[in-house]
Amino acid sequence: MADNKDEYIRALDFLQRGTGGGQDEPTVQGIGTQNFNLLEVVVEDGERPRGGTELYIGEGDRDKVDYIKQRISFDDLSASAQSELEYVLKAIVDEEEERFVEFFNNATPVTPRRHAFEFLPGVGTKMRDRLIDEREEEEFESYEDINDRLSSMRSVQDLIADRVLNELRGDAKKRLFT
Repeated sequence: MADNKDEYIRALDFLQRGTGGGQDEPTVQGIGTQNFNLLEVVVEDGERPRGGTELYIGEGDRDKVDYIKQRISFDDLSASAQSELEYVLKAIVDEEEERFVEFFNNATPVTPRRHAFEFLPGVGTKMRDRLIDEREEEEFESYEDINDRLSSMRSVQDLIADRVLNELRGDAKKRLFT
């Protein structure tokens, strides 16, 4: 991914007085919808986005965001933002079905000894082999298709959301989605 900028974020927490540093600016902690960047943005006066609200942060006119303040780490998130993150991630994963089904159809080994599937929580060599066998028979068409054909595996949406969360927390050595 050459350009890892997000055009939209989903709000995780609204901080009326910001996060400190001497400036009282209405700040939103959010997560990018494409690259899962964690950001703090300053919103226009009078804006109070709720958790999950999508905000445009791309180039050009921004209707609710004044400016992007900074990129942050998982540990910089407020307690409220951390608790909201799981729900917002699942919503993003649900909305990005085509993108993640494509991942399952095109995933390859990422090291000489490990396939990308093995980096998903709870997927070992047996499930990896089943995933590969199933997609070789016929490409996956949807989350429902993957879940139906691999019914012993956890929900594919949960696997992806958990993996992204692990990457954001810094618990993953290899990055698949962030």
